[in-house]
Amino acid sequence: MSMQHVRSRPLLPDVVRAELRRLIIGGEFPPGSRLPNEDALCARFSVSRITLREAVRGLIEDGYVTRRQGAGTFVNQGPALRNSLDTNFSYTDYLESIGVRATKQLLEARTARAPADVAADLRLDPGADIVVIRRVRSADGRPAVYSIDSLPADLADAQADLEAFTGSLYRLLSQRGHDVDHARAVLSPVIADAELAGILGVAEGTPLQHLKQVDHDTAGRPVMHSLEWHVPSVIELRVYRRGPGRVAP
Repeated sequence: MSMQHVRSRPLLPDVVRAELRRLIIGGEFPPGSRLPNEDALCARFSVSRITLREAVRGLIEDGYVTRRQGAGTFVNQGPALRNSLDTNFSYTDYLESIGVRATKQLLEARTARAPADVAADLRLDPGADIVVIRRVRSADGRPAVYSIDSLPADLADAQADLEAFTGSLYRLLSQRGHDVDHARAVLSPVIADAELAGILGVAEGTPLQHLKQVDHDTAGRPVMHSLEWHVPSVIELRVYRRGPGRVAP
């Protein structure tokens, strides 16, 4: 069994967390409600307390629930879909894992000369060939994310890989021997101009969350440059920040 196959198998706490997340989004545990106690949840999922607590801790980090001392764990208000920036994953796989009907519209796939900033981020010579992919991801029919992804031309083909572009680009890169190990990202607020408003089906002037990200493979090579625009009312970007712990007086 290869190490790549081992890494692709979800851990039990992740399976339980995904199922709880699906139940929250599906309405079984609506906003403001308290989750069943540990004994009930352990019995429902046939898992240990340790596994359940790790799964619930993940939901807290993702922003779905809040633990109140002495009262229990409660489902938060807010957008039904949340992407924790602590973990990098395929949006399509994420949406499907929680029971949301995920669709992806491929707007364009073409070979182009890399702009200076993209070439620098991908460590390519100025003007080197790249494959540019523009897509819109929707959740239950609502446009959620517009993305422009750029890959080095030796890792993808604008025509031969058209079918693959409708799926996960991480899966495509993995198939080419470039598993994504980590990414560097910058998040900033932007306002939808006429073009973005038309693509995402929102009013011009709507606040959006803009993400610029560069993904690196296990050898440290930058393999994908991404620009994303998220509709916060559909999918929210969140970061879980741990405290410094005890601070010396």
